Amino acid sequence: MNLEILALLVSSTLIYSAPLIFTSLGGVFSERGGIVNVGLEGIMVIGAFSAVMFNLHFADSLGAWTPWFALLAAGLVGVAFSLIHALATVNLRADHIISGTVLNLVAPALGIFLTRVFFSGKGQTEIISKSFGYFNFPVLAKIPILGPIFFTKTSLPAYVGILFAVISWFIIYKTRFGLRLRSVGEHPQAADTLGINVYRMKYYGVMISGFLGGIGGAVLAQSISMNFSHVTVAGQGFIAMAAMIFGQWNPIGAMLAAIFFGFAQSLSVIGSQIPFIAKIPSVLLQIAPYIITIFVLVGFVGQSRGPAAGGRTYVKSK
Repeated sequence: MNLEILALLVSSTLIYSAPLIFTSLGGVFSERGGIVNVGLEGIMVIGAFSAVMFNLHFADSLGAWTPWFALLAAGLVGVAFSLIHALATVNLRADHIISGTVLNLVAPALGIFLTRVFFSGKGQTEIISKSFGYFNFPVLAKIPILGPIFFTKTSLPAYVGILFAVISWFIIYKTRFGLRLRSVGEHPQAADTLGINVYRMKYYGVMISGFLGGIGGAVLAQSISMNFSHVTVAGQGFIAMAAMIFGQWNPIGAMLAAIFFGFAQSLSVIGSQIPFIAKIPSVLLQIAPYIITIFVLVGFVGQSRGPAAGGRTYVKSK
């Protein structure tokens, strides 16, 4: 494999893994707080829609910074949308899986409905004019061999996501907030006796997952699809959830698993340019990420140990 093909493979992998990194990190925060969030798909959808709408309306005034401000807007909308899940699971004691499934059903329908309202009945938005595109690191790109592979024509959001993974690891394992969040996910009764507000910590975990999931959808829409339609997300939230499980509910592990899934997805796009993969039918490469997701869920869910109180309804009086 020559240097150009390797650089193309790394660049494509980072582009496709960036949305998964952010979303899987969001899932880690939610489940570390004891709330199973299968609604990551829906949160990504609503984040993608919000980012595209923000981008289309503010591109002229914000210029090259538009995609980054759109990330923030999508994250805030994701927080608001995730509050539905928090309210249902924490206060109304609804089943976590059912509540998350409702988010996954509501988000695409709401996004398409609003798209038709704002775009004269069309099923998709206009193409955004300001996207992330490729990024060259000023100094690092000049490093021999490593520069062209990792720091030239690459995805800046992916590197930001990797940084977020490191920060998330530090927050969860090295701060008082992280200790309290993990204690709520492992043994909420014990945490309650120590004076920790269990309900509040659960809300924080879900809200952080909403923020990061919204960012994940925004990165996807502004670096890959370039618009919003009913196929913009297309199962990426479930792949992110698989990455979270594959990564053992650890931010670093989830990030590495997301990069692996991003690599699998990138092969369906650039596989024809890689000599030893070009002969594989494109259909097989396109379905490979989803097949891998199924194998990961089947093979690791039973063996992986998530937070002990994950998915359980906590009632303070008991």
